[in-house]
Amino acid sequence: MSNVAAAPAVRRIPGLKIGIFGAMIIALIASMLLAISAGRFSVSVPRILEIIMNWVASPSVAPAEMDERIVLLVRLPRVLLAALAGAGLAVGGAALQGVFRNPLVSPQVLGISQGAAFGGALSLLVGFHGYVLLGLSFSFGLLALVLVGALARINGRTEILTVILSGTVIGALFGAFVSIVQFVADPNTSLPAIVFWLMGSFSTATWARLWLAVPGITVGLLIVFALRYRLNLLALEDSEARSLGVNPDKERWYVFIAISLMTGTSVAVAGIIGWIGLVVPHAARILVGEDHRALIPASALLGAAYLTFVDTLARTLTSAEIPLGVLTAIIGAPVFGVLLRRYFKEANRA
Repeated sequence: MSNVAAAPAVRRIPGLKIGIFGAMIIALIASMLLAISAGRFSVSVPRILEIIMNWVASPSVAPAEMDERIVLLVRLPRVLLAALAGAGLAVGGAALQGVFRNPLVSPQVLGISQGAAFGGALSLLVGFHGYVLLGLSFSFGLLALVLVGALARINGRTEILTVILSGTVIGALFGAFVSIVQFVADPNTSLPAIVFWLMGSFSTATWARLWLAVPGITVGLLIVFALRYRLNLLALEDSEARSLGVNPDKERWYVFIAISLMTGTSVAVAGIIGWIGLVVPHAARILVGEDHRALIPASALLGAAYLTFVDTLARTLTSAEIPLGVLTAIIGAPVFGVLLRRYFKEANRA
């Protein structure tokens, strides 16, 4: 059974759940409009809507005014990329927590992000970008997950403590590999690019980078969304899942590949942005409960809104943009500590 506390019965009221999803959609739209509006050159929301509607009606017309260029060429692709990456990372965390039947795992904790970072850093070291960077990030992210699964499985069982410790070990291993790449990189060319990329940022977002990210994250989201009912069954013991017609080992790998695809793509286009997959699914559970049929779309909406908002803070709090990975870690690490204490307190009472 899942280690996350069951949601109160009131959250199962259909009308209330529809209202919650409506509020999350409004929050996402509001965070995106705020992100497009805020900055050194502020643009009003009515003007933003006018610019976007004109662009949709006449996409071939090049933006001429300063506010049009800022909205269409700078902020809009950045906001869409942040929302897409936030949705992918949050859904990946929610799916992993269901598969491993515990609330403390995420792509960051399991070393997937570090593995993807090594693949991306290796690509930058040899001067490759685009789809090569994307492919290496995905491949090494998947490899990290495979290693964690093999290391954590003892006598046919996978305990939460061994999962967390295995993720720490594999994450540290790939972190060391990233350090080696930085050590051998040219300090005048590739090293600054690698260091800046690893800290996480959407400052280099363009329409081309957005379209690079769309296929991988979208395919991963669709796979997990299609398996959202199966995730409820994978959260059971393997024997129970098999009795209900599910092949746990096979379907877990579908989920793992989808998560690695989303995480690897996000790392490829924005660097390491940790803790989204840990914090957001817990907030979604508070709102809609543990049923993955509601939890997966709720995580996607909240993840998109949350990362869009944090990215806005990263570029507006100070004159120099704060690395996005720093802000998400400042928020996520304390939350992880609280969740860890709560889990072991409940385990000791059981």
